[in-house]
Amino acid sequence: MLRSPVVSNRPGLPFARPAWKLFFVTVGAGLLLLAAFPAAVRADILWSDPASRVIHATPEGTDILGGKVKRDDKANDVLYFKFRVDPLSDPADEPYYALFQLVESNQMRLGVGNAWEAWGYSAAYAAETGPSNKPPNELTYDDADEFNLQSSHPEAAGMGKFFPYELPSHNHPRTIVFKVQYVPGGDDLVTVWLDPNLTHGATADNQPENLTTKFKAKATFDEIRLRHSGTGGVQHDGGNGWIFSDMAIATSFNDFVIVRFWQTWWFTTLLALFVLAAVGATVRMVERRKYQLQLQRAEQQHALEQERARIAQDLHDELGSTLTRLSLLSGLVKTDKDNPEQVEVHANKLAQSADQTVRALEEIVWAVRPGSDTLQSLTDYIAHFANELFDGNATHCRLDLPHDLPALPLPPDVRHNIFLIVKEALTNALKHAGANEVQVHAKIPGDTLEILVQDDGKGFDLSASSESRRNGLGNMRRRAEAIGGELELQSAMGKGTMVKLSVDLRSRKNQK
Repeated sequence: MLRSPVVSNRPGLPFARPAWKLFFVTVGAGLLLLAAFPAAVRADILWSDPASRVIHATPEGTDILGGKVKRDDKANDVLYFKFRVDPLSDPADEPYYALFQLVESNQMRLGVGNAWEAWGYSAAYAAETGPSNKPPNELTYDDADEFNLQSSHPEAAGMGKFFPYELPSHNHPRTIVFKVQYVPGGDDLVTVWLDPNLTHGATADNQPENLTTKFKAKATFDEIRLRHSGTGGVQHDGGNGWIFSDMAIATSFNDFVIVRFWQTWWFTTLLALFVLAAVGATVRMVERRKYQLQLQRAEQQHALEQERARIAQDLHDELGSTLTRLSLLSGLVKTDKDNPEQVEVHANKLAQSADQTVRALEEIVWAVRPGSDTLQSLTDYIAHFANELFDGNATHCRLDLPHDLPALPLPPDVRHNIFLIVKEALTNALKHAGANEVQVHAKIPGDTLEILVQDDGKGFDLSASSESRRNGLGNMRRRAEAIGGELELQSAMGKGTMVKLSVDLRSRKNQK
């Protein structure tokens, strides 16, 4: 036995306990999948005890298995054992043993942990002696054959030299897994892995050789005992004990492999489904966006065509007739050039027609000019038109138009239709009402634009109005309907006339 080993302070590999977490999936199919295939099921675990047990000064130990698993000399299958240990003291000056012991009919069989005379992690009651252990005839107990376990953290024995074992040390917990291939009527084949790789994808076959130890031993059992004791003497009381935890017996090495929830097949399936759904949703969104853009372009093209048609119609209606009249009046001037009085009459009519032409052209230009596409521009132009219309007339026009209207966009057709309705109302009040005063009010209560044109003239009977007046009122109503507005008309003989236009601005706010 080596009496002065160099104790290594090298920390051990971190141990990751199995931790099955529920993956919350919002997709209903995913929830059903989780319910049908719970990830934490271990169908081949024959026995397990995850609790931590402090074992100290228990030379014989007591059974913790309770008869749940057993194997006799007729067994020919394979079992895998796992346990985790954390020594509470270092063995440099306190020789002791600590074993996860298989026991059959109160006879000690294979024990794994720290054997009687071994400094490092080792197996006791083996059927052969390890190459770095003393032969049986030199041991204190002749029947306690020992076998040191290979480790990926061997202890330093000098410059560039290492002992072929690892010393148990406090705060360096280790997981030990060993396999027993039962051989009926003979010694069983044992493979021990000291701190094996138990992460996803690990198997018994891909474990490194430097942490794998193979030997023969009698491994039949009907009990499992956790044992700990010193070698005797005042100074050698066995230390502070060992902590045993996370113990289990299974039929496959894979039953000990720690598979995180994101490494499971169902998570991979759900992730693939999620990615496919995300790709499908993205493609759908892109296609929908393309369709919306195409639809928007089509609507813009349609609106542009409508606007062109409207401009052409306005040019025809507003300018065509006045230009034709100008041409006719010019011809009359030539015809009556020898009649000065008639020439003066024709000249006055020419001037009036020219003014109407200029005003009509100005309206068309204003309606299509980009800088005029706001609510404030509309009210400003209504004020400009009213001032020009009533300039030099006996009828007084009073304007009540706000100057701080919200900057809402109005398409050309909307602006033009609102203006033409107000223009028709003002023209009728000037030509037919015989009013002393005409009032124009504009306000925005809530999300509605209200424009009111009211006069104190002679009024008229709505049910008995003339054909021309009915046509004018019909045009105003059609223009109001075209922009989604409402037109209200009130008039009576001797009580004046009131025209009220209401236009909902909520859709205009959404376009802002």
